[in-house]
Amino acid sequence: MTVYFIGAGPGAADLMTVRGVRTLAACRVCLYAGSLVPEELLAECPPGARLVDTAQLDLDRITGELVRAHSEGHDVARLHSGDPSVFSAVAEQMRRLDAAGVPYEVVPGVPAFAAAAAALKRELTVPTVGQTVVLTRIAARATAMPEGEDLATLGRSRALLVLHLAAGHVDRVVEELLPHYGAGCPTAVVAMASRPDETVLRGTLDGIAAQVKAAGIVRTAVIMVGRTLAAEQFGDSHLYSPHRDRSCGPGSLASGG
Repeated sequence: MTVYFIGAGPGAADLMTVRGVRTLAACRVCLYAGSLVPEELLAECPPGARLVDTAQLDLDRITGELVRAHSEGHDVARLHSGDPSVFSAVAEQMRRLDAAGVPYEVVPGVPAFAAAAAALKRELTVPTVGQTVVLTRIAARATAMPEGEDLATLGRSRALLVLHLAAGHVDRVVEELLPHYGAGCPTAVVAMASRPDETVLRGTLDGIAAQVKAAGIVRTAVIMVGRTLAAEQFGDSHLYSPHRDRSCGPGSLASGG
């Protein structure tokens, strides 16, 4: 039997992948974070499936549920919000499953920053303006950040920063980024991306904190800071240029649509 770490997407039930839904429908046990995963997704579980809300469980108890289901001969769906590859805490679960000899697979999902970009109607990488996106967070009540990954250091790149788990510390974010990005740098905050109560704030770095506080946003939000958020004057991508050499065939094209 197998444990499936499934990306449940950013919030809207219909943003879960087809593979994710099909896998969920085949698992007799489902572990999910009740505060983050939409209840509508649980309707995809097979009738009589064991549903376990992990919101109040620690890592040992979660691992125990996974191992127990495996020992009983059940496939297990472990639902994580967004995509398991980013800020999902799956690494420590995988490590424990490896030690217990329990096999697992990963089904990717739509990450929160992608849903936020969609809400903003923005491409995060814009030709001649910005081609780098940094996904990060700040050290507050969570695990400390590794050396060299503080905002002051990352901000020196002036790349587009996407901060998770930071809305409740927006004043600190602004203070640390102002010396590098400047007061007028385009900034956006998207809370509850893709959900019915989605909130989108747009502004500049020096004014975004006031907007966040006025809106009462403290969690389930991403903060984006960077020039591409407001880029209007930029060169067209070389991908579709009439001067591009296409003699090598489709395999020579970069990813894009």
